Amino acid sequence: MDRTTRNKKEMNKGPIILIGIIVVLIAGFFGVRAYQTSQVKKQGEETIQAFVKHLQKGNYQELPKSLNADSMKNSGYSKKQVVEKYQSIFSGISASNIKLKNLTVDKQGDDFHFSYALSINTGFGQLKNQKYSGTLTDGGKEINWKPNLIFPGMSGKDKINYSVDPAIRGEIVDRSGQGLATNGTVYQSGIVPKNLGSGDERTTRIEAIAKSVGMTVKDVEAALSQAWVQDDFFVPLKTTAEAPKETPEGLEVKETTGRTYPLKEAAAQLIGYVGKVTAEDMKKNNDLASDSLIGRSGLERALDKQLRGKDGGSLAILDSKGNEKKVLQTVDKKDGENVKLTIDSRAQQIAYNGLNGQAGSSVVMAPKTGDLLVAASSPSFDPNKMTNGISQTEYDAYSNDKNQPFMSRFATGYAPGSTFKTITAAIGLDAGTLNPNEELAINGLKWQKDSSWGSYQVTRVSDVSPVNLRTALVYSDNIYMAQETLKMGEKTFRTGLNKFVFGKDLDLPIAMDKAQISSKDSFDSEILLADTGYGQGQLLMNPIQQITAYSVFPNKGTMVYPKLIADKDTTDKKDVIKASSADIINGDMQAVVSDENGTAHSLAALNIPLAAKTGTAEIKQKQDEKGQENSFLYAFDSEKQNYSVVEFLEDKAEGTSATELSKELLTYLNQTYQ
Repeated sequence: MDRTTRNKKEMNKGPIILIGIIVVLIAGFFGVRAYQTSQVKKQGEETIQAFVKHLQKGNYQELPKSLNADSMKNSGYSKKQVVEKYQSIFSGISASNIKLKNLTVDKQGDDFHFSYALSINTGFGQLKNQKYSGTLTDGGKEINWKPNLIFPGMSGKDKINYSVDPAIRGEIVDRSGQGLATNGTVYQSGIVPKNLGSGDERTTRIEAIAKSVGMTVKDVEAALSQAWVQDDFFVPLKTTAEAPKETPEGLEVKETTGRTYPLKEAAAQLIGYVGKVTAEDMKKNNDLASDSLIGRSGLERALDKQLRGKDGGSLAILDSKGNEKKVLQTVDKKDGENVKLTIDSRAQQIAYNGLNGQAGSSVVMAPKTGDLLVAASSPSFDPNKMTNGISQTEYDAYSNDKNQPFMSRFATGYAPGSTFKTITAAIGLDAGTLNPNEELAINGLKWQKDSSWGSYQVTRVSDVSPVNLRTALVYSDNIYMAQETLKMGEKTFRTGLNKFVFGKDLDLPIAMDKAQISSKDSFDSEILLADTGYGQGQLLMNPIQQITAYSVFPNKGTMVYPKLIADKDTTDKKDVIKASSADIINGDMQAVVSDENGTAHSLAALNIPLAAKTGTAEIKQKQDEKGQENSFLYAFDSEKQNYSVVEFLEDKAEGTSATELSKELLTYLNQTYQ
């Protein structure tokens, strides 16, 4: 190749290389710009997220760290004024559960723009989809602040008007309209800081106030140090259902309206109590308002939606002259509904008093209608304290009590003991395996079917022979009932039991486990079959389930389901046992009271027509040791069948029984329900 040709080729390559370099430089330039843009966008997103996070946590003092100082000044605000503005508005509307959505940062011309949406829970509930926008500066590290970042539509010195029309929580009343959970007068104890004085005087007064309201000095100081507190503001410390007995210097007491529970401990587990809505509550339910009360236990919780209602009011932007610019949120008030129960307040109080602080429960039902007249549990707690303010000392006393005062014993499963012999006998009568007139020769206080039972023996209290059905119920003979249960066999026994409440839900607003025959579908043991026949084994029934199952006796074989809400219809299940079987057992249960050997004969002194069956379920680890004894009584009005009672005493003390607890209650029921 000659030199001329070679030079021409080299000259042709020059422009190509130059173009390539230029392309690379341009690509590099735009690549760098793109990278820089992406970094600013990333930084901007982090800046917005940090800003919103301070709002979510209420850290208003930290907000200016994300804001451009000149932008605040240009909007007519200092850093301090911006902080105060947010604190005043967001605290005033009870802002909570703030959620950030749809955050974007984009470059538009020379500026970086952002947009996002917030949902905020106010005192009215959730305020959705508030759309914010603006610009960023300093490489995305700062927000150019304007008042529209408080709420869209705000400018200059606009204000927020938050007007609340609070809903009235529905009341819970008894069958005669007497209050069980009411909106009554409560007493709010608090401090106006300027009245405390200073130095030693302040210290002395705070110590006296703390002692008076059952708080620690540290708790009082914490209340006084809240961000919103000013020298002449009233700072609430504690709310009580009754006026304080002492008002030391510096303590003020104001009357206000609040939730009260007139029966106090007597109906605490049934009615429950309310408490302030928490952030966790609002995460689960967007309908909740941050200042609302919500049911925490019992019927207050189960019926909360019906009782609570919904606060009304409006949230609006006003200009500096007080003119309305924009309505952000408006909600019509809806008061809660009142709920009428079947409960008899007087009977409830008498039943609770009869338990006398011992662990146990009392349930009363009208057997024909299913109306629950009483559902009492002991020991108990004061729901007024739980709602209106309980000291840590008082709460610890409840939570550390080995007898568990928060437990609803009327809804807790236990082996029913010998009261259950009535059910076993009825199944045997229906099946024809039990002849009520047949007398069994039973000798001694212990018995076992044969040596295959090893060391296990069924025991009884009275050495009586021969024994028929009436004798067995009067003396509460475990051996007789074990033998009759084995005679009918597991299949017949389970078929009869399955007609009752076992494995079924009761339509009640009370939390409870289903009644259980045994832990497995089959006993797989003659010993367990025999034990179940006299009310032990693995049987689990709570007192409400017991009184429901036993309703077949006053109702001639029909089982009536319990109801607690007064306007609900009565539901029943017919022919659970034969009417003839119910008649036989009713006669025998009357003998349990009238016969001087009857285990409930002490009730005869009341001169009330009663049919009854007592029961003791012993919980023990070994055959021959003395175990915990739970005592039961089932009784009903044998003449008119207007009331029935299940009394239960857990781990009864020597010389006590559920039967002895019931006398004042039975007297009241006989006088009232005739």
